[in-house]
Amino acid sequence: MTAFTPKASSALPEFCEGIQYFGEVLPGFETYGATPAIESGQVAIADPTDAKAVYQTLLAADALRYLTVQVTGSKASGHPGGFASQAEAYAALVMLGHKNILTEVGHHAPGFYSAMFLDRSLEDMGIFTVQQLRDRFREKHGLLGHLSGYIPGILAPAGPLGQGQHFAMAAALLHRDKLFPFTLGDGGLGEPYIMSSMAHFNTAYPHVTNFLPVLVWNGYSQEHHSMVSLKTNQQMTAYWQGNGFEEVILVDAKEFDDQNQPGDYVDSTAFSFEQRLAFTKAVLVAVDKAARSAMSGKLTVFIIKQLKGAGVHARGAKSHNLYPKDTLDAPHIVSALQTRALSPEAWQIVRTNAERAGGGPAAKTVVTEFELPLSQLGTLPLEEYAVGGEPKVSTTAMGRLVGIVGQKDQNFLVTNADGNEASGIGNINQALKIIHPTSDELYNQAPNGQVYEPLSEDACAGLAAGLCLMGARSLWCSYESFAINGLPIWQTVTQAMAELRRQTPSTITLFTAGALEQGRNGWTHQRPEIEAYFASMMRNGNVFPVFPPDANSIQACYDWALTTKNKGIVITASKSPLPIRTTFAQTRQGLEEGAVVLHEIPGGKKVVFAVIGDMTLIPVFEAAAFLETEGIGVKIVSVINPRRLYRPHDVAWDTCSEADGGFIDDAKFAELFDGDALIGVTGGAASMLEPIMLRSNSKRDTFAWKRGETTASAGELMAFNGLTAEALTKRAIELVH
Repeated sequence: MTAFTPKASSALPEFCEGIQYFGEVLPGFETYGATPAIESGQVAIADPTDAKAVYQTLLAADALRYLTVQVTGSKASGHPGGFASQAEAYAALVMLGHKNILTEVGHHAPGFYSAMFLDRSLEDMGIFTVQQLRDRFREKHGLLGHLSGYIPGILAPAGPLGQGQHFAMAAALLHRDKLFPFTLGDGGLGEPYIMSSMAHFNTAYPHVTNFLPVLVWNGYSQEHHSMVSLKTNQQMTAYWQGNGFEEVILVDAKEFDDQNQPGDYVDSTAFSFEQRLAFTKAVLVAVDKAARSAMSGKLTVFIIKQLKGAGVHARGAKSHNLYPKDTLDAPHIVSALQTRALSPEAWQIVRTNAERAGGGPAAKTVVTEFELPLSQLGTLPLEEYAVGGEPKVSTTAMGRLVGIVGQKDQNFLVTNADGNEASGIGNINQALKIIHPTSDELYNQAPNGQVYEPLSEDACAGLAAGLCLMGARSLWCSYESFAINGLPIWQTVTQAMAELRRQTPSTITLFTAGALEQGRNGWTHQRPEIEAYFASMMRNGNVFPVFPPDANSIQACYDWALTTKNKGIVITASKSPLPIRTTFAQTRQGLEEGAVVLHEIPGGKKVVFAVIGDMTLIPVFEAAAFLETEGIGVKIVSVINPRRLYRPHDVAWDTCSEADGGFIDDAKFAELFDGDALIGVTGGAASMLEPIMLRSNSKRDTFAWKRGETTASAGELMAFNGLTAEALTKRAIELVH
């Protein structure tokens, strides 16, 4: 390979500025590379067996490898090895016209960015040349180290393993006419969620098979051999078949090796050029077969078996990421670039094919570059109960509205791992039906239902949040105690929503059966520490945990949540009948101002109770009654939307898409919370009270959850945690004297 400078040829395409090495024209280029295999006006190659299409797919794979090493080497940082081992598969998908490609693997980011550069998607963020691609990689406001939907043409974020299939399935559900391939590493295949979530989805939606796992079986994970590296081809095929995949299509590079490479995993870039073409043709034909199979109603997986790091700077786990020593001047990086270098003419052919594939740049064609049309909900028929009237179950009141939303919006989905009936929202099942192959009226089951019930919080959160990211409405319901198992993907999606360049419905949750209701179930069902997770996330700027105190309030909270965009709304409520304490108007005020006053009696000294939750109000009202007999003034404030109680500079709200800068000022805060003493009360994590404790200048204290125990009642459990009228009264008197 020879170095090439722009001065040496006037034919150098402008986008190639920043490419350090150019190669000689490859054999057969005049015959198979002179004109693009994707003809003008077409969106894909005409025939995967055509020699010209095969040849140019190989060029595309090498271009992807070259750019992946170039951009990671420019920062001596990033992950080239995994993507490199499946470059032929990605190139084949593009040449076949498929651009809605996702990934399970955040470490594939530099390869995906290279693909977005080749088809000109990155021009939307001012990246026109390879030099700019290098400059912006792993930099602020640039190409972050792991994938994000902020990047033009990228459909979904990718970071933690075990998530990508949810995005692909959500997209497939919403767009039945398009294929959604996603790359999946064999290192991440050990995550239990991946196979189980696809299996349940296939049972619920047997005809929605237009998502295609592309298993990158390269023998290694991040730092060692993958746990499936010893499986034979037959065993790997049987594994996928055993998990419900009807069509398993595997291409093994070993079968094409003419260089006597040792081991089960080989590098196709080391083959003779003829065998490289043979391998590429096998991949192209197989990917075409897999795509057609997936689109025709068969659950399909495509597996490419090739050594990790094929064609880049190292092989095996050593190719996974670059270290500070792996600079563009390092001999092994230089060698990798020179070996993969293409001629300027080849670069132009690759660029033209990439542009034409799929009908244009991914940034102009993939489904997430457009807002999904939403069904109009109109004005929801909220039912306002009389304050002080008969106690009502909050979750049931919300469930009625959820059923109406689902009936008006056929894309709407409710997910729940532990059963809606157990959370007081069996009315959702009655209205929308549980998706199940067995129809049964007694259990509200039907194949075409809108309630998705896998026994996995990850699968529930994944599909619900994924649907919102793709532009649809959903609701994830869970016991508060168990939701932690689904929170990683929910957090991923809410973070992604904060930077999206388009509007999408907020991802909404309903967490029920709080710790205080779970006395007899013991500590396994008493884990309100999850609220500390949300308390931390409030500072992100687009996360809003809300705590309706009654059945009126929860309706107003859900009605508000449905109007929001690009946010994460967490509604936490009890499933027990509780007093009606607020009107709709009060909750709407509380949603805007953070809190609302429920009760106020003047006295010589004033104690303010800032209360999060619904059941926790019971001992607070009891304490207030006693304090008032002692001549002490009491104000009870229900904290409905604590995010509003922060100061603007506490929260990164102004960095968010669809920014919400609603915070109360100091005067309003004083009006709500000033007194001679302030006591924050919550049945969950004390950190949720931080916005109040941060701003208050009163003598103050907190009463909060400590730990679980088996008890006979909510009152006994509150007593175990010090949340009693007696304890609150005693501390209030101490603070005001």
